[in-house]
Amino acid sequence: MNPEDLERLVTLKMPFGKYEGTLIADLPGPYLNWFARKGFPEGQIGRLLHLMHEIDHNGLKELLEPLRARQ
Repeated sequence: MNPEDLERLVTLKMPFGKYEGTLIADLPGPYLNWFARKGFPEGQIGRLLHLMHEIDHNGLKELLEPLRARQ
């Protein structure tokens, strides 16, 4: 993980699927869990979804609040 990925979580929107247009940081836990079970997509979006899943699963969403405030 690099610091830019944390910034992307609060700025990049989901490009496809049920939650298309939703910020990755705002995706619901069950949706992230579904990806964890089925497999994350390749590339940047998959890496970010995996990172968001880890943050959500470990109860660390509040760590993104300072980044949200900067937006």
